[in-house]
Amino acid sequence: MTADLLAPAGVHAGRRAPWTLMYHSVGDRRAGDPYLVTVTPERLAGQLRWLRRRGLTGVGMRQLLAARARGRAGRLVGLTFDDGYADFLTDAVPLLRAHGHTATVFVLPGRLGGTNAWDPDGPRKPLLTADGIRAAHTAGMEIGSHGLLHRDLTALDDADLDLELTESRSLLTDITGTAPAGFCHPYGAVDPRTALATRRAGYDYACAVDPGPVACGHALPRTYVGQADNSPRLHAKRLLHRLRRAELATLPAVPQGGDA
Repeated sequence: MTADLLAPAGVHAGRRAPWTLMYHSVGDRRAGDPYLVTVTPERLAGQLRWLRRRGLTGVGMRQLLAARARGRAGRLVGLTFDDGYADFLTDAVPLLRAHGHTATVFVLPGRLGGTNAWDPDGPRKPLLTADGIRAAHTAGMEIGSHGLLHRDLTALDDADLDLELTESRSLLTDITGTAPAGFCHPYGAVDPRTALATRRAGYDYACAVDPGPVACGHALPRTYVGQADNSPRLHAKRLLHRLRRAELATLPAVPQGGDA
């Protein structure tokens, strides 16, 4: 098998990763934001306008990678929202639709309607319910898995790792009627074992943050975007991505039956 056949569609070994922006929560920051994961609706609107002024369209990861496979992703940017906060539906989705963008939201089906209990500091933020996930899906947003409970997959044994990947996928399939194509590694923590496990679990791609030498179609790098990212900073981040020479590696083949 060639290297390209071992990678997801649109993610070929030796090619630079597509530019993908990473968001989390959209809402009021006055209660505190110790992890810098919240942007205000006003700031998000400005960032979405910035993309449009440059002829760029934000899309979900599945659409981005499919377009890339056809050689038609030149003016597309991946937009992703981690953790599945309830404000994705109430604040982000209306802005995305108003500015002609879509996105992928990576949700936690083991914490439906719960809060970000994994964060020891800062305000408790409500997470999407099953109905909220369905509403986002109906609004044209891609639903991806962020695992069950937001656990560091690299610290789990094989049984718990498999549970996080396969059970979350099964639950989301039941909620939306569609098996999720994508996964997002919690905390951005990924190693060769967990990257390969996401593919074995049936995901077409997976996102990380800065996976370094592990970067591949199941550990795609992304660019963090926060409240401080005004027009000059976004321009600089886009330029840095274009100058980056890191190339995507290829995971080893998964034999028939899924055993390695």
